[in-house]
Amino acid sequence: MDSLTVNGEPILEEWVEQEFSQIKSQYESMGKVSCCERNEEFRGYARENIISRMLLTQEARHAVKAPDEGEIDEAAKKIKEAHGGEEQFYQTTGLTSEQEALIRKDIASNIQVEKLIEKICRAHSNPADETLKKYYENHLELFMTEEEVQALHILKAPRKVEDREAAYQELRKVRRQLLDGENFQSLAKTHSIKPDEETDLGFFKRGELMEEFEHIAFSMNIGENSPVFSTQYGFHLIQVANRKEKKPKPFNSIQEEVLQFYLEDRRTEAIGDFVKGLKEKATITGEEPPQPKDESGDIAAP
Repeated sequence: MDSLTVNGEPILEEWVEQEFSQIKSQYESMGKVSCCERNEEFRGYARENIISRMLLTQEARHAVKAPDEGEIDEAAKKIKEAHGGEEQFYQTTGLTSEQEALIRKDIASNIQVEKLIEKICRAHSNPADETLKKYYENHLELFMTEEEVQALHILKAPRKVEDREAAYQELRKVRRQLLDGENFQSLAKTHSIKPDEETDLGFFKRGELMEEFEHIAFSMNIGENSPVFSTQYGFHLIQVANRKEKKPKPFNSIQEEVLQFYLEDRRTEAIGDFVKGLKEKATITGEEPPQPKDESGDIAAP
């Protein structure tokens, strides 16, 4: 395959590889990939992303006035501060002070691209309330409260290995008593190592307690008693006292949040349409056939 170029400008393979690594890491962090089964697909996404950036950069050179030295100074200062200072910036990026001219050139290019994107997206920057309300209604899954559970808890935490079996059997006996109708909190006073005020854990969301504890609690119905189960902290017995199911947050209370989601969606859509138009007019050599789309139907990485 010929070298990849966009309107005569080469795209280095190392750029594609860097983009590929970032995309793969994103998918791995979401648990959507293991090992190497989607590597070629991700390289396809990487090439598409790099081509899109190149097209935007080229268009910005023609459509946007170059930033002055003051703008570049300010942007460079913010970037270095975000990295924890100039020294940390060079260490993190692997760049050196001798490459400052190249760094400033890249910053200037980025400023131009951001101004171009701002211009592209300007038409969507002030949506009417009716538009936002419709977006909210069509995307309710983005604006739901989190499911919550209130649990009562008995804990036995034997310090010696030889005491584990006795602790386990004790909680099995307690569970039978619960199933016979005895009061959970009364039994907790006698059998839990936690003080009375810590028997009721109150409401909690997923991600706030131990994963294995939450798997049990969120799978139970109100009033249900769990089996005896163990974690690194000991043996547990829980009863679900109450739960709050997911429900839509009132629109009026999250209008700003809805606006941010709306603007991000419109930004992605507007940039995609703009790049598509640029690509139709561009001369791109060495481009591979289109890659399979991901679960969302998008070519570019999430």
